[in-house]
Amino acid sequence: MRQIIHFRRGSVHSQQQRSAAEAMEKILLTGNYTLKSMKPIDLSNTNKEEIKAYFENAFELNESIFTGLKDASAFYKCPDRLRLPLIFYYAHTASVYVNKLLLAGMIQERVDFKFETIFETGVDEMSWDDTENYRMGGSFKWPTLTEVTMYRRKVRQMVLKTIQDTPLVLPIHQESEWWALIMGIEHERIHIETSSVLIRQLPVEFVQIPRDWKYAPYSVGDGLTRNSMILVSGGDVTLGKCVKFPSFGWDNEYPEFKTTVPPFETARYLITNSEFYQFVQNGGYTKKEFWTEDGWEWKTFRQATHPAFWVCTNGCKSGCGGDISNVTHCRPNNCDDSYTSSSGSYRYRAIFSVIDMPWDWPVDVNYHEASAYCAWKGPEYRVPTEAEHHAMRGKQNASDVGVESDIIFRDDINCNINLMYGSSTPVNMYPANELGFHDITGNVWEWMADHLNGFPGTETSFLYDDFSAPLHDGKHNMMLGGSWITNGTTASKYCRTGYRRHFFQHAGFRLARSVTTDVVLPLRLINTPVFILGRGVSKIVATVKHSKIDKCFGRSTNAQYYEESESRLNNIIQLQFGVQVDNYTTNLLGVCNTIIKKYEISKNSVLHLGCGPGRMAFEMTRIFKKVVAIDFCGRYIDTALKLQNVGSLMYEIPLSCNDETVTSRKRQHAMIAGDIDRSKVVFKQMTWIPNELYGFDLTIQDMIDRVSNVKAWLVRLGEITLSTGVVVIVSSTGWDKDTIKPIVGHRLRYLGCDAFTFVTPTGEKNEAVVTLWKRT
Repeated sequence: MRQIIHFRRGSVHSQQQRSAAEAMEKILLTGNYTLKSMKPIDLSNTNKEEIKAYFENAFELNESIFTGLKDASAFYKCPDRLRLPLIFYYAHTASVYVNKLLLAGMIQERVDFKFETIFETGVDEMSWDDTENYRMGGSFKWPTLTEVTMYRRKVRQMVLKTIQDTPLVLPIHQESEWWALIMGIEHERIHIETSSVLIRQLPVEFVQIPRDWKYAPYSVGDGLTRNSMILVSGGDVTLGKCVKFPSFGWDNEYPEFKTTVPPFETARYLITNSEFYQFVQNGGYTKKEFWTEDGWEWKTFRQATHPAFWVCTNGCKSGCGGDISNVTHCRPNNCDDSYTSSSGSYRYRAIFSVIDMPWDWPVDVNYHEASAYCAWKGPEYRVPTEAEHHAMRGKQNASDVGVESDIIFRDDINCNINLMYGSSTPVNMYPANELGFHDITGNVWEWMADHLNGFPGTETSFLYDDFSAPLHDGKHNMMLGGSWITNGTTASKYCRTGYRRHFFQHAGFRLARSVTTDVVLPLRLINTPVFILGRGVSKIVATVKHSKIDKCFGRSTNAQYYEESESRLNNIIQLQFGVQVDNYTTNLLGVCNTIIKKYEISKNSVLHLGCGPGRMAFEMTRIFKKVVAIDFCGRYIDTALKLQNVGSLMYEIPLSCNDETVTSRKRQHAMIAGDIDRSKVVFKQMTWIPNELYGFDLTIQDMIDRVSNVKAWLVRLGEITLSTGVVVIVSSTGWDKDTIKPIVGHRLRYLGCDAFTFVTPTGEKNEAVVTLWKRT
């Protein structure tokens, strides 16, 4: 038997620490305290008692993690300036149950509309150099911890009653109403990990060790042997998930996708803290030649000199926000009093403690740091691709075996997932797989070279249309394998997730290299230009160097990004402003005026979904006191804001083409009438209809022909429109009463229809169908 060497465990409490942890339990817990996670549900063979237990386990496990905060004030601290305070994440998962169950029709009443609005969605981490990017504003006054705990308790009781009262029909599949409940549970399990990362980013004085928390051994045996490279012969691999597999899955996991992997080599172990220390010691953070352009900009902005969860005594720049933005892990004597350091100049920030550096644990870094390390090792090194990671897994059981083919469903899990420990483990602690690789599943997530993208034929769910599709932008890299706290189906072999390359997670990497350079990497990169509001179109770059990297690029599976081109923008400007006879906006405006008079619609507020560059919204200011205009396309909203600012702009339309190449263009002028009060319009870019949009007298859905998932937009129209108001749905591609009614179901009552003709930018005549609806 190998000797196991332990450092002091986080589970060792003084009486004072135990009392503090128990005090937080009394404040937070709506059920039992637990640090044990259940296996996911086999959706072909389950019952209400099992679903109830799985829900309660997730709910309680999430609350139990938060008992690691010392007091209520810690909930209102912002561990990351790109994120919200922790109170948001404590409440967020509860609000999602209500929002999703309501969409699915499983419940008819909300628990607390105010909470289900402010806790519906967080901030976007799209930019690493944004500061205090609070969606609610830095001075927003959050509800008290007592109020939020009461809300969680109400949601818990609502979900339990829903489980009890709703007939269960098996199997549960993506069209089942029960899918929404399972989605809520798996979403909560994702956020257990999300919150753990944020808690880990908090200054250590705001946290405490929860009851029974257990860190892993410092090392095993005689320590780590050389991290050798293993040759993988490659071959055909299957990625993705069969749509009939009886477990919950997120949209980007489907369908199955087959590809071929050329031979390659990759490291036996994840890169450890000890290995990464050599990079730091050799000036890796000071040598620009090892970093990508984006990586060096991030490193410079953050003034990073070592990984974020390493602790030194140099007062390194903090990534926290709000009133703790100047508080840093890296200051003298900031180690917990229970620990003494024997690891030289660096200590290590575990989730609830600062401890001696565990050199044999995997290093936690973002993609920029992983990429720089690979470059430092040599030009042939890189991180693996998604397809290569599948090849590294060895022989996999076929999906027709059932859920037992997936490790997270088995009783004999022998890897560091599902909170086996409250930390990473030595990379040689768990046995290697048949090919000789350790930690293919668990310990820390592994960064992949691929951009996050869907598989060919992927479809989104109307319950969560924007779960991953907005991330298919070439700016998010994939991570696979899960970490020590990953649980539920997020620890499944099918799980695919991705983050911006500056993002911190419990994530590391291992080295890989191609055997030959004359083959195309099994690498999926995105070349679809995406316009980011306020930033424009930024260059999409390859994440690794390879002689045939150009052949790895393809289109984003998010078709909505195809609207972001300049030619599409010019077409919609021409549609709204340039056509003089049978102009689209003019004729739609005429139809809406008739509807307003016929149904005696109040003229307080109107919502225009699919506003494009905004002409209809500006015209509506003549009628309504409040005008809100929404589009998912950043380039369209950017143009609308420019028009709002100056009242006019120039645009171009093609005059002639030769072999699909534009040979001449004509510049035209788009102008808002001088008597319109442009300031009355509120323009917003949104990829979904959030709860903050509500209470409209008239709602115009004018982009049903452009969105990827029509149902995701239509099912919310009734709730956001007043009972005295009218919903107008416009389509030029055949969405009439008979196609819309099965989607909106009982939510909207059909009133009638209208139509108008318009001339397209190419000069052709077309007809738009306008259907009218009222809230039931």
